[in-house]
Amino acid sequence: MVKTLSFTLNGQPTRLKTDIERTLLWLLRTDLGLTGTKYGCGENHCGTCTVLVGGEPVRSCQLPAADVEGQEVVTIEGLSTDGNLHPLQQAFLEHDAFQCGYCTPGMIMSAYGLLLKNPRPSRQEIVRALEDNLCRCGSHNRVISAVLTASNNLE
Repeated sequence: MVKTLSFTLNGQPTRLKTDIERTLLWLLRTDLGLTGTKYGCGENHCGTCTVLVGGEPVRSCQLPAADVEGQEVVTIEGLSTDGNLHPLQQAFLEHDAFQCGYCTPGMIMSAYGLLLKNPRPSRQEIVRALEDNLCRCGSHNRVISAVLTASNNLE
């Protein structure tokens, strides 16, 4: 069933017609051209497709697009402002917190969701928040260090 959805995307009001059974991942990537959100497992397990909906990290690969009606959606593209990286993105660069980079957008968005709730998380809180985001390259220690650094650089 096709429906016009209205929601806020990266701070901008957004309206578009789409099949309400379409997942948010494909709405973002295909319909809106925001390819920072990656397809990983397609089964809600790996975290590669994580975005924020209503300030909460969610897996967009399984979320029906209709569920974002009236919500605020933030993707990796929405973190930088005026061409400047968000402190979390900058910390990932400084700590080389990625190798292939495929999981990085999902890791950053999960970490961003944590920092919205808890701007000064402990190492253990970061580990818990990111434990369901898989990285085949083994960059987890650098990711944790990057999130700790970012938490100290938030204003």
